[in-house]
Amino acid sequence: MRTLASQHRLKRRRALGAIVSVTLLLAGCSGGGSDNSFTVALIEPDIAAVPLLAAVDTVREQGFDVKVEEAAEPELAIEGLVRGDYQFSAEATSPALIAMSKGAPIRIVADAIGNQWAVYGAQNRDSCDQLDGRPFGIFSEGSVATAMVRQWVSEDCRAGSEPEYLTIGGSDARAQALLSGQIDATALEVTDAITLERADGGKGLHRLADFKEVFPGLHPQTVYANEDYLGEHRKPSQAFIDALVAEHRKINADPGYLVFLLNKYLPDAYDDATAKVTSRRYVEAGLFDAAGLTPRSVQRTVDFFVDAGIVKRMPVEDVADLSFVDRAAAEQEPAAQERGEGS
Repeated sequence: MRTLASQHRLKRRRALGAIVSVTLLLAGCSGGGSDNSFTVALIEPDIAAVPLLAAVDTVREQGFDVKVEEAAEPELAIEGLVRGDYQFSAEATSPALIAMSKGAPIRIVADAIGNQWAVYGAQNRDSCDQLDGRPFGIFSEGSVATAMVRQWVSEDCRAGSEPEYLTIGGSDARAQALLSGQIDATALEVTDAITLERADGGKGLHRLADFKEVFPGLHPQTVYANEDYLGEHRKPSQAFIDALVAEHRKINADPGYLVFLLNKYLPDAYDDATAKVTSRRYVEAGLFDAAGLTPRSVQRTVDFFVDAGIVKRMPVEDVADLSFVDRAAAEQEPAAQERGEGS
């Protein structure tokens, strides 16, 4: 018998699979774009999108015609990639893997941001076992964060121990619910955690699990592209990935550079003090490493979503093309070492 959670995941896979199947028939697998132009789709730009936007400006300065369009949700970005309306996107990895399992011409080409999720509990909750039967806020049953939460609970809590999952939605609402005592725990990104820490009443919160440590090698958010465009137009594709890898290197060399990018591309999202704290925390955690993907980490990412019941098992060569980040890293590493930036 399927659980309610597995039914939600199945419906999500079927819905995205139907979108992909119909789109493939209509699109004829066109890559779109040209040797001089491409479009990047983003969903509600956040801190992970900042270096991408900076990379877009870099390739524009090199003479490429690049558009940035916002899609309402990852599935629409996937649909646009399959049709060739978009050539690149950067969002949750799982929808891309679901589409690829249905034959969509999409390949992962770089990391967008490392695993920035962690579980935070109220001050009287400091272990997984103490959450048994307690309200736990989640964004949705189909989200990547929820898959990680459920896997963590199954591995770390005693047998038969499980929270009561409540779908609350946005991170702001879940953070406020945690602060007000309506829920006992939730998974939040680093930026949300920092906001909590700086808020009144947030000092007593506990970080129960850092998913970067719990799931090493898992990449929940990646950059992916239309496979046909990558094959037909390698020069602009390489230029874009080169620029993205360079932006991540600049961020890691100087957290102040990330503050500059946040002020430029997300001017209303952070006050100056929060931008500085956020930038430092992200750099210290090593969350920006576009060229950090390896065949092993890609396979571990696929395997995680296989174990979560979200996708079927697939080999690395069917889901990723790492040749662009490998070339970018190889060419930029000597220059970075000369500047004293290290790897």
